[in-house]
Amino acid sequence: QVQLVESGGGLVQAGGSLRLSCAASGRTFSTYTVGWFRQAPGKERQFVAAVSWSGSTTGYADSVKGRFTISRDNTKNTVWLQMNSLKPEDTAVYSCAAGVARVGPTVLGYDYWGQGTQVTVSS
Repeated sequence: QVQLVESGGGLVQAGGSLRLSCAASGRTFSTYTVGWFRQAPGKERQFVAAVSWSGSTTGYADSVKGRFTISRDNTKNTVWLQMNSLKPEDTAVYSCAAGVARVGPTVLGYDYWGQGTQVTVSS
């Protein structure tokens, strides 16, 4: 069993930065792909980024490529999402998830989900 807790969300002006954290409990966390997803009000959940169990492979949605960076430290059971050059359209609840998933734009294979953290970008 893996439990995930996100933190680091908040209110930021357009062009600003935030760093989200996904802290995990459970011995098997280091064997899972971890992804970040976001959901804005009235919209479907959207893939943002993912990182392989080793950290050697990452994937990003086209809308965040070049602005967001995902990384992980398995010794700390933590995955981060560094978000730079934020835009109002990045406003959403951001959730992390872990599972045996491919690193890419999919929700399939993620068995464990956090509660999410709100990110609001003002114009």
